[in-house]
Amino acid sequence: MTASESRRLSISQPGTAAWDDFVRAQLNGHLLQLSRWGELKSQFGWESRIVALSNEQGIQAGALVLLQRLPFGAGRLAYVPMGGYAGEPALYLRLWRAIRRETGAAFLKLEPSLDSAFAEGDLLQAGFQRSPQSIQPPTTIIIDISGDDSTIMQRMNQGTRRKIRKSRSGQISYREGDQSDLPLFNNLMQQTGERNAFGVHSPSYYETVYDLFMPRDGALLLAWHEDDLLAAIMVFALGGSAWYLYGASSRTHGNLYATYGIQWAAIEWAKQRGCRFYDLWGVPDADEAELEAQFKNRSDGLWGVYGFKRGWGGVVRRSLGTWDLAWNPLVYAAYRAALKLRR
Repeated sequence: MTASESRRLSISQPGTAAWDDFVRAQLNGHLLQLSRWGELKSQFGWESRIVALSNEQGIQAGALVLLQRLPFGAGRLAYVPMGGYAGEPALYLRLWRAIRRETGAAFLKLEPSLDSAFAEGDLLQAGFQRSPQSIQPPTTIIIDISGDDSTIMQRMNQGTRRKIRKSRSGQISYREGDQSDLPLFNNLMQQTGERNAFGVHSPSYYETVYDLFMPRDGALLLAWHEDDLLAAIMVFALGGSAWYLYGASSRTHGNLYATYGIQWAAIEWAKQRGCRFYDLWGVPDADEAELEAQFKNRSDGLWGVYGFKRGWGGVVRRSLGTWDLAWNPLVYAAYRAALKLRR
């Protein structure tokens, strides 16, 4: 982009179709930057806004921004999940300023995607500081699903391969669900949350997810043994990546390993969509050495799922984490103090 072209950039709020086309065109385009993610969150406590820098050639930089009111009338925080995007590094500074101008937020919370163009030094130079509070898990496991089935399985540990084969031996049927299956999915989610002591969303949340993303960008996959629903997951895809975001399972017929079979069904679905990578979405925020040293002795938080996810032959990857840019220092100091008291 020439200097004159850069000067002609202006702040815009593009339509959802134009924005989604822009996100899909990015090498690191992420599900959580699609306009429908903002539409989802706007129904559950957030306000959504697309802020972009555009010229006559179209969008040159931008981000889906989620806004939430802070307590005691202290203004709003602006949150960019797994974004944003700019054709040139210099445009990011202009993008942050545009978000400040368009939202009037007290501070910006940024969670770059795994393959973002940012470096830690860039964020520090722009005035960001590491945040004490994450929203999305910064550490995950990414499975390479390129190659044939044998190649993919060869990357896994022996126990996982054995359980997948057992789960695909014919006793369980796997299919893609539809809207009529959502009550069953929600019931299984509630059971799983109560059993494993973790929070789940309301039934209306998952119903909205289904309405917004399926079938274009996602699938509800179900594992049945006769009349028993043993496992159900929601999986999503964009570009070359797929994400496993929500899942539930029953204690019934645990010896059939439906949780393994349904993940394999999701991998098959992702491959059919042309995906190269499958993101298991969230493990404890620790390096691999610590994960391997502690996972047998811990079950709190995401530790309970690491033992399952580690066997799939993926690579532990950490994003840059969560960063805050304080535009109102007093409000931001109060926010950090409140987090300390809460802990």
